[in-house]
Amino acid sequence: MQMTRRDFAVMAGAAAVTRPAFAQTGAQLVTRAIPSSGELLPAVGLGTAQVFNTADDATRQKAAAVVQALIANGGRLIDTASTYRDAEVVLGDVIAPPGLRDKLFIATKIEAPDNAELKRSLARLKTAKVDLLQLHNASDPQQSLARFKGWKSQGLCRYFGITSTFHNDFTAVEAVLKREKPDFVQIDYSLDNRVAEKRILPLAAEVKAGVLTALPFGRARLFRAVSGKEIPNWAREFANSWAQFFLKYLLGDPRVTAVIPGTSNAAHMTDNLGAMRGPLPDPDQRRKMVSFVEAL
Repeated sequence: MQMTRRDFAVMAGAAAVTRPAFAQTGAQLVTRAIPSSGELLPAVGLGTAQVFNTADDATRQKAAAVVQALIANGGRLIDTASTYRDAEVVLGDVIAPPGLRDKLFIATKIEAPDNAELKRSLARLKTAKVDLLQLHNASDPQQSLARFKGWKSQGLCRYFGITSTFHNDFTAVEAVLKREKPDFVQIDYSLDNRVAEKRILPLAAEVKAGVLTALPFGRARLFRAVSGKEIPNWAREFANSWAQFFLKYLLGDPRVTAVIPGTSNAAHMTDNLGAMRGPLPDPDQRRKMVSFVEAL
C-alpha cells in the first residue's frame, strides 16, 4: 500500500504534527556555514518537487501558508527547478510582495547551461537573481560549469552547484565535484538510503561544497515503515515527531548543510522546522537510529 505523510498523520491521529514542535520554542536555531563563504544558512528548508505543480489559486494559497510558516519559524531556504511544472511560477507569485524575497534563500535548477532557460526561470520567479543556481541531474563526468561560474561573476546567482538523485550518476557527480569544485551539491539522502554517506559527503567536505539533501523521508518510505509505531523513548530527547527523527539523523552529520523536505502543508512545514531546534543526535545515537530503522 502506498501511503503519503498526510495518510500517515491521519492514521496516527495526527499525533506526529499536533504536539508542540521544537520550532515553536526558544531553543537555539541550528544553522550551518556554507563552506565557500561562511554564510550561515538555517539547516531546514523547503523542497517544491511535486507539491506546487499547478498555478491555481488553491496551490498558491497552500504555498503562501507554507512559506509563511517557513519564515515564521526561522527558515530561509526554498529549492525548486525549471522542470517542476509550475512550481517556479507559484513560488514567484508567493514571494513577489515587497520585502519578502529578501528574507529567503532561493535555489533553482536548470537542465543545461543555457541562457534562455536561466532567463525563463528568473522571469517565472520574478527575481533578478537567485541565491543558488544548480545544474540539474549532472550525468556527464566531463561536464563544465564554466557558464555557471560566469553567471555567478555577473551577479545572476550568488552560488552555483550540481544535483543528482540517481545513484548510477554518482560517478559523474564525483568527477564534476573534484574538477569544478561547485559551491553546493544536492543529492538524495535519508535514514534508509545512505549511499551518499560514503560516496558524496566525504568528497563534498574535501572540495568545500555545501550539501543539500533531497528526499530526506525516502519518498515517504520511512513514514510507511513506522506507521502505528511510537518514537522510541531514547529518541525523545532530540525528536518530537517522526519527521524530526528522520531529519535529525541527517543533520547529525555536520557535512550536511541543509535538508529540504517537500510539503504543501503548513503544519508539516512547522514540524519539519522543529528539526533545527533542540539537540541533535550524537554518533552513537545515529548508529542506534540506523539499527532501529533496519529492524523495522
